[in-house]
Amino acid sequence: MMIPTDVFQARRAQLFAKMLPGSVALIASGSEQIRNRDVEQGFRADSDFWYLTGFTEPDSVLVLIRSPVLENLSQYQAAEAQTQPSRRITNKPVDNQAWLFLRAKDPEKETWQGRRLGVDAAPALLAVDLAFDIDELDAQLLDLLGHAQTVYFSFEQMADWGLRLADWLAELKSKARKGIQSPSQLFDLDEVLHEQRLIKSAIEIEWMRQAAQISVQGHLAAMRAAQVGGYEYQIHAAVEQAFRYHGSPRIAFNTIVAAGDNACILHYTENNAPLKDGDLVLVDAGAEWKGYAGDISHTFPINGRFTSPQAQLYNLVLAAQQAAIAQIKPGNRYDQMHQASTRVLTEGLLALGLLRGELESLLEKQAVKKYFMHGTGHWLGMDVHDVGRYKINGEWRVFEPGMVVTVEPGLYILPDDTDVEPQWRGIGIRIEDDVWVTEHGCDLLTQGLPRTPEEIAQWMQQTQMS
Repeated sequence: MMIPTDVFQARRAQLFAKMLPGSVALIASGSEQIRNRDVEQGFRADSDFWYLTGFTEPDSVLVLIRSPVLENLSQYQAAEAQTQPSRRITNKPVDNQAWLFLRAKDPEKETWQGRRLGVDAAPALLAVDLAFDIDELDAQLLDLLGHAQTVYFSFEQMADWGLRLADWLAELKSKARKGIQSPSQLFDLDEVLHEQRLIKSAIEIEWMRQAAQISVQGHLAAMRAAQVGGYEYQIHAAVEQAFRYHGSPRIAFNTIVAAGDNACILHYTENNAPLKDGDLVLVDAGAEWKGYAGDISHTFPINGRFTSPQAQLYNLVLAAQQAAIAQIKPGNRYDQMHQASTRVLTEGLLALGLLRGELESLLEKQAVKKYFMHGTGHWLGMDVHDVGRYKINGEWRVFEPGMVVTVEPGLYILPDDTDVEPQWRGIGIRIEDDVWVTEHGCDLLTQGLPRTPEEIAQWMQQTQMS
C-alpha cells in the first residue's frame, strides 16, 4: 500500500525549518552492492533518504534547496542572459524546493533488473518539485552550490561525498573572478535530521506497532518450531517464514537463534547447532514494516520446561526488565532504566550467590558487568539501533513523548566460569521488548508473547498438544 506523499512533504518541511537560509542538503539512497561476482545484495534505501522521499530505488539523490538559493540563481541567470542571449533561463520558483535525481527509464535494463520509476513520473508520484537524470547531478549541483552558503550532508558518508564535494568546490573557486561564490560552511546533516527522526509521529508509531506485532508472530513461530533433536536453523527458518507470511518484506537485522551456551555469545549468528533436551534457546529477531524495525529477544526451554536454575535466572531478568520499563516516562533520564535493571540484577545475583559482597559496593564497582555486559536498551526506529543522541551537553537526555526504546536486560553465565556453581554455567538469557514513550508514561508495542516461565511452559504445552 502506497504511503501518502504528504507524510514525506511534511518531514521535508520540518527539516527545511531547521536548515540555514541559503543552504543545500544532499541525501543519497545508496547503490547496490555485489554479493559475489554478478549477484547483488538485496538493496534497501538509506534510512534518511527513505524517510524524506518514500522512494526505494538505488543511485538516487535528494537535494533540498533552502531559499534564497534559487532566487539568487534566477537573478544570476537573468543577468547572464543579457550578455549571453543564447543562455537558457530555467523557469524555477524561488521557494524551498526538493529536487530528485534518479535513474532514467531504460527498457533493456528494466527487462533484466526490474522496473524504474523514471524522471517524468517522479514529480507527481513523489511530490518533489523537479526530477533529473542522475547523470545531471554534477552540472545541476555546480549551478546550485554557486549560490549557496552552506552544504548539509551526513558526515558518516564523508567517504561518499568528500571527493565529489571537493571537486565541486574546487571548480567553483576557480570561477571566483566571474563573481561565482562557493559555500563557506559544511554542516553535518545528522545533527538536525537524526534528532527529527528520534521523535516519532502518530503514523510512525502505528507502523512500528505493526513491525512489533509481526515480530511477535515470528517469536511465537520459534516456540512452535522448537523440538529436542532439531536444529537452530529450523527455528531460524520458522521465524523468518512467519515474518514474510505476515507481510514483512525483510528482516530488520540478522536473526539470532542461540541454543544452550551459544546464548552467551551476544551476536551469535551461526544458527546451526543441535537443540538439546534441558537447554534454553535465545531468539533475537525483528521484522521490518514500512521501513521500521521490530526488535524482540525471547528465551525459552527447548523442551518446554524450565529447570530450577534456569527459572531463577529468567525470573531475575524479567524483574529487571519490569523495573526498567517502570522508569520510562517523560521527564525521566535515559540512564534511569539501566540503573534500575542493574540494581535488580545485582540484588538477585547477590541473593543467589553468583556475586559476593555488599550491595552498594557491588553497584559502585558495576560488578554485574561480568554477567550483563551491554546496555539495557537503545533507540528503535527505521534502524534497529536507531539515530538520535543519548546525551545532551554531556548529560543523559530525558525521555520525551514519541521516542521508542528497546528494553533488553540479560544474564550470560559462561560455560567455563569456575567462580559459580556448575548449575548456573552455560545459561544465557535476554528478554527484550519495544517501548513507546507516551504523554503520561509508556506503551509496550510488543505485547502478545508469554513472558513468565509459567506462561511459556503452558503455551508450549498447549501448542504441542494441538
